[in-house]
Amino acid sequence: MSEPIIPTGSVESRFAINDLVHHYADAVVRRDADQWANTWAPDAVWELGKGRRVEGRDAILELWNNAMDGFKAVVQNVVNNGATLDDASGSGIGRCYIQENWWRTDDSKGILLAYYDDSYVCENGTWMFASRELVVQYSGPSDLSAPFLNDWSNREES
Repeated sequence: MSEPIIPTGSVESRFAINDLVHHYADAVVRRDADQWANTWAPDAVWELGKGRRVEGRDAILELWNNAMDGFKAVVQNVVNNGATLDDASGSGIGRCYIQENWWRTDDSKGILLAYYDDSYVCENGTWMFASRELVVQYSGPSDLSAPFLNDWSNREES
């Protein structure tokens, strides 16, 4: 998804999406697997890049738990997000920018700057993630000395 996100949908639904992304980040910080899993639809898809695609809430939770075993601590902040929602169909898309500071079990520390391209579904009045695709912009030392993956300096003019 590379198109801009145009905020649409009812105020209630847009607030629900904001709550959803913050609920997700809060669960990451506290390593609350139940809370985190409840942000996903049962048949959701999670794409983390480099061929890492997982389908279904149970498989997504298993991958998350395995990944979290490699960390001593993580702080995930939602920087901003927007959503284009269709209340009538109970579906929508969005983009959510995050900043994540991490401390791994090997004692390395770093930062992730990324965004999620999201799709949402509303089931029984509850908005959940139907899919999340992580798009990494930077991952490395906190001093930002590693390359940025969205480096514009080599981009061809259109």
